[in-house]
Amino acid sequence: MIASRPAPGALVLDAELELPTTADTEALGEQLAHELRAGDLLVLSGPLGAGKTALVRGLARGLGVAGPVTSPTFVIAREHRPLPGGAGVPLVHVDAYRLGSGAELDDLDLDTDLADAVVAVEWGEGVAERLAARHLLVRLERRWDEVRVAHVRWWGEPAPPGPARTDAVRADAVRADASRADAAQAETAQAETAQAEAARDEVPE
Repeated sequence: MIASRPAPGALVLDAELELPTTADTEALGEQLAHELRAGDLLVLSGPLGAGKTALVRGLARGLGVAGPVTSPTFVIAREHRPLPGGAGVPLVHVDAYRLGSGAELDDLDLDTDLADAVVAVEWGEGVAERLAARHLLVRLERRWDEVRVAHVRWWGEPAPPGPARTDAVRADAVRADASRADAAQAETAQAETAQAEAARDEVPE
């Protein structure tokens, strides 16, 4: 497949896009901003130095949110509020690199932001997809000649338009909360059973 550079104002899906410079990577992020709305999830995949944070910088510029945008590795998640004249949609920027599992991502309560914000998750493939029924996946690679290559694709079922879209996103959040509650309840029951067995074993015969 012949890689192409992203054309201004046009987002190419299911094709390899060459990003020779950091500015090109940021420009792709800015293009993505015009495709994403409140409630959308962007999952970023790629090795160190592939350009994930640079792409989010462009995304933030396209959405018109407050910066600066840096990798949130040590704070895990950072929210950028809308600026006057922007799209009016906040950006939640997450770095899942230090998270050991999807359960830890759930503990951040990010799905409570999905209905009102665009959520971008670095190192999110295989971890963050559970936050929404549909997500935009961007795989970034770094070629031997130092040129970055991106592949962009939607995965999952499209969300309905208008108020129904918001309702669907909030329903996903409710289901996620219920799932976490069930898991916590099962964990508590298991711990209580273990304590009861330990207490019984301590009773002298």
